[in-house]
Amino acid sequence: MGNAFACMPRKEHRGAAAVSRSKRMGSARSARGGPKLTPAEEELLHRQALAMAIHQHLDSGGSMSRRIDAGASLSRRMAPGSTSSRRRGDLPDSVTNAKPAQIVLENLETKKIVLVHGEGFGAWCWYKTISHLEEAGLEPVALDLTGSGIDHTNTNSIATLADYSKPLIDYLDKLPEDEKVILVGHSCGGASVSYALEHYPQKISKAVFLTATMVKDGQRPFDVFSEELRSADVFLQESQFLVYGNGKDKPPTGLMFDKQQIKGLYFNQTPSKDMALAAVSMRPIPLAPIMEKLTLTPEKYGTVRRYFIQTLDDHMLSPDAQEKLVRENPPDGIFKIKGGDHCPFFSKPQSLNKILLEIAQIQAPAALLPGKASSEETVAEKP
Repeated sequence: MGNAFACMPRKEHRGAAAVSRSKRMGSARSARGGPKLTPAEEELLHRQALAMAIHQHLDSGGSMSRRIDAGASLSRRMAPGSTSSRRRGDLPDSVTNAKPAQIVLENLETKKIVLVHGEGFGAWCWYKTISHLEEAGLEPVALDLTGSGIDHTNTNSIATLADYSKPLIDYLDKLPEDEKVILVGHSCGGASVSYALEHYPQKISKAVFLTATMVKDGQRPFDVFSEELRSADVFLQESQFLVYGNGKDKPPTGLMFDKQQIKGLYFNQTPSKDMALAAVSMRPIPLAPIMEKLTLTPEKYGTVRRYFIQTLDDHMLSPDAQEKLVRENPPDGIFKIKGGDHCPFFSKPQSLNKILLEIAQIQAPAALLPGKASSEETVAEKP
Protein backbone atom coordinates (compact mmCIF):
# COMPACT_ATOMS: atom_id res chain seq x y z
CA MET A 1 0.00 0.00 0.00
CA GLY A 2 1.21 3.48 -0.72
CA ASN A 3 2.21 6.12 1.72
CA ALA A 4 -0.01 8.87 3.01
CA PHE A 5 0.91 12.44 3.80
CA ALA A 6 -1.69 13.96 6.08
CA CYS A 7 -2.57 16.38 8.80
CA MET A 8 -4.67 14.03 10.91
CA PRO A 9 -4.01 11.73 13.86
CA ARG A 10 -2.56 8.39 12.83
CA LYS A 11 -5.64 6.52 14.03
CA GLU A 12 -7.68 8.35 11.40
CA HIS A 13 -5.85 6.53 8.62
CA ARG A 14 -6.64 3.05 9.89
CA GLY A 15 -3.45 1.47 8.69
CA ALA A 16 -2.33 3.92 6.05
CA ALA A 17 1.25 5.08 6.43
CA ALA A 18 0.29 8.63 7.27
CA VAL A 19 2.44 11.29 8.82
CA SER A 20 1.35 14.62 10.24
CA ARG A 21 2.54 17.52 8.14
CA SER A 22 3.03 19.59 11.23
CA LYS A 23 5.40 17.03 12.71
CA ARG A 24 7.27 16.30 9.51
CA MET A 25 7.71 19.95 8.58
CA GLY A 26 8.30 21.24 12.09
CA SER A 27 5.26 23.49 12.03
CA ALA A 28 4.03 24.78 15.35
CA ARG A 29 0.74 25.94 13.90
CA SER A 30 -2.40 24.29 15.23
CA ALA A 31 -4.39 22.15 12.82
CA ARG A 32 -7.45 24.27 13.54
CA GLY A 33 -7.75 27.99 13.59
CA GLY A 34 -4.02 28.71 13.79
CA PRO A 35 -2.51 31.88 12.35
CA LYS A 36 -1.62 31.98 8.67
CA LEU A 37 1.96 31.55 7.62
CA THR A 38 3.88 34.78 7.28
CA PRO A 39 6.00 35.23 4.14
CA ALA A 40 9.09 34.54 6.24
CA GLU A 41 7.59 31.34 7.64
CA GLU A 42 6.53 30.19 4.18
CA GLU A 43 10.05 30.86 2.88
CA LEU A 44 11.47 28.82 5.75
CA LEU A 45 9.04 26.01 4.95
CA HIS A 46 10.21 26.02 1.34
CA ARG A 47 13.85 25.99 2.35
CA GLN A 48 13.35 23.13 4.79
CA ALA A 49 11.50 21.10 2.18
CA LEU A 50 14.12 21.74 -0.48
CA ALA A 51 16.96 20.90 1.92
CA MET A 52 15.24 17.64 2.85
CA ALA A 53 14.69 16.77 -0.80
CA ILE A 54 18.32 17.38 -1.73
CA HIS A 55 19.53 15.45 1.30
CA GLN A 56 17.37 12.43 0.45
CA HIS A 57 18.33 12.71 -3.20
CA LEU A 58 22.03 12.57 -2.37
CA ASP A 59 21.55 9.80 0.18
CA SER A 60 19.96 7.64 -2.49
CA GLY A 61 22.91 8.03 -4.82
CA GLY A 62 21.21 10.53 -7.06
CA SER A 63 18.11 8.41 -7.55
CA MET A 64 14.97 10.35 -8.43
CA SER A 65 12.81 7.80 -6.63
CA ARG A 66 12.81 9.46 -3.22
CA ARG A 67 10.00 11.48 -1.69
CA ILE A 68 9.90 14.35 0.73
CA ASP A 69 7.15 15.78 2.86
CA ALA A 70 6.56 18.94 0.91
CA GLY A 71 7.22 19.82 -2.67
CA ALA A 72 6.27 19.27 -6.27
CA SER A 73 6.91 16.96 -9.19
CA LEU A 74 6.24 16.54 -12.82
CA SER A 75 4.92 14.36 -15.52
CA ARG A 76 3.14 14.04 -18.84
CA ARG A 77 3.04 16.19 -21.89
CA MET A 78 0.92 18.56 -23.88
CA ALA A 79 1.75 21.39 -26.27
CA PRO A 80 1.27 24.95 -25.03
CA GLY A 81 -2.30 26.17 -25.33
CA SER A 82 -4.00 29.53 -25.40
CA THR A 83 -4.50 31.19 -22.05
CA SER A 84 -7.94 32.34 -23.14
CA SER A 85 -10.94 30.23 -22.22
CA ARG A 86 -14.38 30.28 -23.71
CA ARG A 87 -17.15 31.20 -21.27
CA ARG A 88 -20.15 28.93 -20.86
CA GLY A 89 -22.96 31.40 -21.38
CA ASP A 90 -25.43 29.38 -19.33
CA LEU A 91 -23.30 29.38 -16.20
CA PRO A 92 -23.17 32.15 -13.60
CA ASP A 93 -19.79 33.65 -12.79
CA SER A 94 -18.56 34.47 -9.32
CA VAL A 95 -15.24 36.19 -8.94
CA THR A 96 -13.03 35.69 -5.91
CA ASN A 97 -9.86 37.48 -4.88
CA ALA A 98 -8.76 34.37 -2.94
CA LYS A 99 -9.22 35.92 0.48
CA PRO A 100 -9.73 33.37 3.26
CA ALA A 101 -13.17 31.82 2.98
CA GLN A 102 -15.48 31.46 5.96
CA ILE A 103 -16.47 27.86 6.52
CA VAL A 104 -18.98 26.33 8.95
CA LEU A 105 -17.62 22.90 9.76
CA GLU A 106 -20.90 21.63 11.21
CA ASN A 107 -22.61 22.08 7.82
CA LEU A 108 -20.16 19.93 5.88
CA GLU A 109 -21.03 16.49 4.57
CA THR A 110 -17.47 15.47 5.37
CA LYS A 111 -14.26 17.11 6.53
CA LYS A 112 -12.05 14.43 4.97
CA ILE A 113 -10.38 15.40 1.70
CA VAL A 114 -8.18 12.86 -0.06
CA LEU A 115 -5.62 14.41 -2.42
CA VAL A 116 -4.53 12.27 -5.37
CA HIS A 117 -1.42 13.43 -7.21
CA GLY A 118 -0.87 13.36 -10.94
CA GLU A 119 1.60 11.43 -13.05
CA GLY A 120 5.19 11.65 -11.84
CA PHE A 121 4.23 13.49 -8.66
CA GLY A 122 3.76 12.23 -5.11
CA ALA A 123 1.87 13.10 -1.96
CA TRP A 124 4.47 15.78 -1.23
CA CYS A 125 3.23 18.06 -4.03
CA TRP A 126 0.18 18.97 -1.92
CA TYR A 127 2.09 20.52 0.97
CA LYS A 128 0.67 24.03 0.48
CA THR A 129 -2.86 22.71 -0.04
CA ILE A 130 -2.65 20.58 3.09
CA SER A 131 -1.51 23.58 5.10
CA HIS A 132 -4.44 25.71 3.90
CA LEU A 133 -7.08 23.01 4.33
CA GLU A 134 -5.81 22.11 7.78
CA GLU A 135 -5.94 25.75 8.75
CA ALA A 136 -9.63 25.82 7.81
CA GLY A 137 -10.33 22.86 10.10
CA LEU A 138 -10.56 20.17 7.42
CA GLU A 139 -8.80 16.80 7.48
CA PRO A 140 -6.70 16.42 4.33
CA VAL A 141 -4.88 13.22 3.43
CA ALA A 142 -2.43 12.94 0.51
CA LEU A 143 -1.58 9.48 -0.76
CA ASP A 144 1.36 8.15 -2.73
CA LEU A 145 0.06 6.02 -5.58
CA THR A 146 2.03 2.90 -6.49
CA GLY A 147 5.54 3.73 -7.66
CA SER A 148 5.15 7.36 -6.58
CA GLY A 149 6.64 9.45 -3.80
CA ILE A 150 8.25 7.13 -1.26
CA ASP A 151 6.47 4.03 -2.52
CA HIS A 152 9.45 2.04 -3.74
CA THR A 153 7.60 -0.07 -6.30
CA ASN A 154 9.50 -0.18 -9.57
CA THR A 155 7.42 1.88 -11.99
CA ASN A 156 8.40 -0.52 -14.78
CA SER A 157 6.39 -3.25 -13.04
CA ILE A 158 3.10 -1.31 -12.93
CA ALA A 159 0.93 -3.05 -15.51
CA THR A 160 -2.59 -1.74 -14.87
CA LEU A 161 -4.53 1.22 -13.54
CA ALA A 162 -5.67 -1.05 -10.69
CA ASP A 163 -2.02 -1.61 -9.71
CA TYR A 164 -1.30 2.09 -9.83
CA SER A 165 -4.43 3.10 -7.89
CA LYS A 166 -4.16 0.39 -5.21
CA PRO A 167 -3.18 2.76 -2.35
CA LEU A 168 -6.31 4.85 -2.99
CA ILE A 169 -8.55 1.79 -3.24
CA ASP A 170 -7.02 0.33 -0.08
CA TYR A 171 -7.67 3.59 1.77
CA LEU A 172 -11.32 3.63 0.70
CA ASP A 173 -11.73 -0.04 1.52
CA LYS A 174 -10.60 0.57 5.11
CA LEU A 175 -12.80 3.62 5.51
CA PRO A 176 -15.74 2.92 7.87
CA GLU A 177 -19.04 2.38 6.10
CA ASP A 178 -20.58 5.47 7.69
CA GLU A 179 -17.79 7.80 6.51
CA LYS A 180 -17.34 9.57 3.21
CA VAL A 181 -14.53 11.60 1.67
CA ILE A 182 -14.03 14.19 -1.03
CA LEU A 183 -11.55 13.04 -3.66
CA VAL A 184 -9.34 15.58 -5.45
CA GLY A 185 -7.37 14.29 -8.43
CA HIS A 186 -4.73 16.23 -10.34
CA SER A 187 -3.81 15.65 -13.98
CA CYS A 188 -3.69 11.90 -14.76
CA GLY A 189 -4.64 11.29 -11.14
CA GLY A 190 -8.14 11.96 -12.46
CA ALA A 191 -8.12 8.43 -13.89
CA SER A 192 -7.46 6.98 -10.42
CA VAL A 193 -10.29 9.11 -9.03
CA SER A 194 -12.64 7.86 -11.76
CA TYR A 195 -11.56 4.29 -11.05
CA ALA A 196 -12.34 4.84 -7.35
CA LEU A 197 -15.77 6.31 -8.20
CA GLU A 198 -16.62 3.12 -10.03
CA HIS A 199 -15.50 0.87 -7.16
CA TYR A 200 -16.47 2.82 -4.02
CA PRO A 201 -19.14 5.38 -4.95
CA GLN A 202 -20.86 4.93 -1.60
CA LYS A 203 -17.79 6.22 0.23
CA ILE A 204 -17.23 9.32 -1.91
CA SER A 205 -19.19 12.51 -1.28
CA LYS A 206 -17.77 14.50 -4.20
CA ALA A 207 -14.99 14.17 -6.76
CA VAL A 208 -12.89 17.14 -7.86
CA PHE A 209 -10.89 16.99 -11.07
CA LEU A 210 -8.07 19.54 -10.96
CA THR A 211 -7.08 20.13 -14.60
CA ALA A 212 -7.38 16.36 -14.72
CA THR A 213 -8.20 13.49 -17.04
CA MET A 214 -11.95 13.31 -16.42
CA VAL A 215 -12.45 10.57 -19.00
CA LYS A 216 -15.66 8.97 -20.24
CA ASP A 217 -16.53 5.30 -20.29
CA GLY A 218 -14.24 3.46 -22.69
CA GLN A 219 -11.72 6.30 -22.85
CA ARG A 220 -8.04 6.25 -21.88
CA PRO A 221 -6.30 9.02 -19.91
CA PHE A 222 -3.91 9.31 -22.85
CA ASP A 223 -6.83 10.15 -25.16
CA VAL A 224 -7.22 13.49 -23.39
CA PHE A 225 -3.84 14.51 -24.80
CA SER A 226 -4.03 12.65 -28.13
CA GLU A 227 -4.90 15.68 -30.27
CA GLU A 228 -1.62 17.27 -29.25
CA LEU A 229 0.49 14.11 -29.09
CA ARG A 230 -0.95 12.33 -32.13
CA SER A 231 -2.41 8.85 -31.86
CA ALA A 232 -1.23 6.45 -29.18
CA ASP A 233 0.22 4.08 -31.79
CA VAL A 234 2.32 6.82 -33.40
CA PHE A 235 3.38 8.19 -30.02
CA LEU A 236 4.56 4.76 -28.83
CA GLN A 237 6.58 4.28 -32.00
CA GLU A 238 8.19 7.70 -32.26
CA SER A 239 8.32 9.41 -28.89
CA GLN A 240 11.77 10.19 -27.51
CA PHE A 241 10.37 10.40 -23.99
CA LEU A 242 9.63 6.71 -23.59
CA VAL A 243 11.36 4.55 -20.99
CA TYR A 244 12.12 0.90 -21.85
CA GLY A 245 12.53 -0.48 -18.36
CA ASN A 246 12.34 -4.11 -19.48
CA GLY A 247 14.66 -3.75 -22.47
CA LYS A 248 14.49 -2.14 -25.89
CA ASP A 249 13.03 -5.33 -27.36
CA LYS A 250 10.02 -5.07 -25.00
CA PRO A 251 7.15 -2.56 -24.98
CA PRO A 252 7.87 0.79 -23.29
CA THR A 253 7.07 0.96 -19.58
CA GLY A 254 7.16 4.66 -18.77
CA LEU A 255 7.70 8.29 -19.70
CA MET A 256 10.32 10.79 -18.61
CA PHE A 257 10.71 14.41 -19.71
CA ASP A 258 13.78 16.54 -19.35
CA LYS A 259 13.99 19.52 -17.04
CA GLN A 260 13.25 22.22 -19.59
CA GLN A 261 10.27 20.39 -21.04
CA ILE A 262 8.82 19.90 -17.59
CA LYS A 263 9.31 23.55 -16.73
CA GLY A 264 7.52 24.70 -19.87
CA LEU A 265 4.65 22.23 -19.63
CA TYR A 266 3.94 22.06 -15.91
CA PHE A 267 5.52 25.02 -14.17
CA ASN A 268 5.21 28.09 -16.40
CA GLN A 269 3.78 30.10 -13.47
CA THR A 270 5.30 28.13 -10.59
CA PRO A 271 7.82 29.72 -8.17
CA SER A 272 11.42 28.66 -8.82
CA LYS A 273 11.80 27.13 -5.36
CA ASP A 274 8.92 24.75 -6.06
CA MET A 275 10.41 23.86 -9.43
CA ALA A 276 13.70 23.07 -7.71
CA LEU A 277 11.85 20.89 -5.25
CA ALA A 278 10.11 19.09 -8.09
CA ALA A 279 13.37 18.48 -9.91
CA VAL A 280 14.76 16.39 -7.06
CA SER A 281 11.47 14.65 -6.26
CA MET A 282 10.26 13.43 -9.64
CA ARG A 283 9.58 9.81 -10.48
CA PRO A 284 9.25 8.18 -13.89
CA ILE A 285 5.67 8.03 -15.15
CA PRO A 286 4.27 4.50 -15.51
CA LEU A 287 2.85 4.16 -19.00
CA ALA A 288 0.31 1.33 -18.63
CA PRO A 289 -2.19 3.21 -16.40
CA ILE A 290 -2.57 6.10 -18.84
CA MET A 291 -3.01 3.74 -21.79
CA GLU A 292 -5.81 1.71 -20.20
CA LYS A 293 -9.46 2.21 -21.13
CA LEU A 294 -11.74 2.78 -18.16
CA THR A 295 -15.09 1.09 -17.61
CA LEU A 296 -17.43 3.61 -15.98
CA THR A 297 -21.14 3.02 -15.35
CA PRO A 298 -24.05 5.38 -14.58
CA GLU A 299 -25.03 3.14 -11.65
CA LYS A 300 -21.71 3.66 -9.86
CA TYR A 301 -19.47 6.35 -11.34
CA GLY A 302 -22.51 8.35 -12.37
CA THR A 303 -23.97 8.62 -8.85
CA VAL A 304 -21.20 10.84 -7.43
CA ARG A 305 -21.15 14.61 -7.92
CA ARG A 306 -18.17 15.75 -9.96
CA TYR A 307 -16.53 19.18 -10.15
CA PHE A 308 -13.85 20.36 -12.56
CA ILE A 309 -11.26 23.06 -11.85
CA GLN A 310 -9.80 24.63 -14.97
CA THR A 311 -6.47 26.45 -15.05
CA LEU A 312 -6.35 29.17 -17.68
CA ASP A 313 -2.58 29.40 -18.24
CA ASP A 314 -2.04 25.67 -18.49
CA HIS A 315 0.55 24.52 -21.05
CA MET A 316 0.13 20.82 -20.32
CA LEU A 317 -3.62 20.49 -20.64
CA SER A 318 -4.63 23.53 -22.65
CA PRO A 319 -7.77 25.55 -21.79
CA ASP A 320 -9.33 24.31 -25.04
CA ALA A 321 -8.65 20.69 -24.07
CA GLN A 322 -10.14 21.33 -20.64
CA GLU A 323 -13.23 22.87 -22.25
CA LYS A 324 -13.61 19.78 -24.40
CA LEU A 325 -13.45 17.55 -21.33
CA VAL A 326 -16.25 19.36 -19.51
CA ARG A 327 -18.31 19.61 -22.69
CA GLU A 328 -18.12 15.88 -23.46
CA ASN A 329 -18.46 14.67 -19.85
CA PRO A 330 -20.33 17.49 -18.06
CA PRO A 331 -19.59 17.81 -14.33
CA ASP A 332 -21.92 19.27 -11.71
CA GLY A 333 -19.80 22.40 -11.42
CA ILE A 334 -16.95 24.18 -13.17
CA PHE A 335 -14.43 26.48 -11.48
CA LYS A 336 -11.61 28.42 -13.13
CA ILE A 337 -8.31 29.77 -11.87
CA LYS A 338 -6.91 32.75 -13.73
CA GLY A 339 -3.14 32.72 -14.14
CA GLY A 340 -2.84 29.14 -12.92
CA ASP A 341 -0.48 26.74 -14.69
CA HIS A 342 -0.88 22.96 -14.66
CA CYS A 343 0.16 22.87 -10.99
CA PRO A 344 -2.01 25.42 -9.16
CA PHE A 345 -1.08 23.84 -5.83
CA PHE A 346 2.24 25.64 -6.45
CA SER A 347 1.31 28.61 -8.64
CA LYS A 348 -2.07 29.57 -7.10
CA PRO A 349 -2.37 27.77 -3.75
CA GLN A 350 -4.71 30.29 -2.12
CA SER A 351 -7.06 30.39 -5.09
CA LEU A 352 -7.12 26.61 -5.21
CA ASN A 353 -7.84 26.44 -1.50
CA LYS A 354 -10.74 28.88 -1.78
CA ILE A 355 -12.33 26.79 -4.50
CA LEU A 356 -11.85 23.53 -2.57
CA LEU A 357 -13.50 25.10 0.49
CA GLU A 358 -16.37 26.29 -1.70
CA ILE A 359 -16.86 22.81 -3.16
CA ALA A 360 -16.67 21.22 0.30
CA GLN A 361 -19.61 23.40 1.40
CA ILE A 362 -21.88 22.52 -1.54
CA GLN A 363 -24.78 20.50 -0.18
CA ALA A 364 -26.36 17.45 -1.73
CA PRO A 365 -28.79 18.18 -4.63
CA ALA A 366 -31.87 17.85 -2.40
CA ALA A 367 -30.59 20.74 -0.29
CA LEU A 368 -30.04 23.10 -3.20
CA LEU A 369 -32.29 26.11 -3.43
CA PRO A 370 -35.07 25.89 -6.04
CA GLY A 371 -33.98 27.17 -9.39
CA LYS A 372 -30.27 27.15 -8.57
CA ALA A 373 -28.11 26.01 -11.46
CA SER A 374 -26.50 22.62 -11.02
CA SER A 375 -23.26 24.00 -12.43
CA GLU A 376 -21.24 26.82 -10.94
CA GLU A 377 -18.20 28.60 -12.29
CA THR A 378 -15.66 30.50 -10.25
CA VAL A 379 -12.79 32.51 -11.67
CA ALA A 380 -10.10 32.85 -9.05
CA GLU A 381 -8.02 35.99 -9.34
CA LYS A 382 -4.43 36.34 -8.24
CA PRO A 383 -3.96 35.76 -4.51
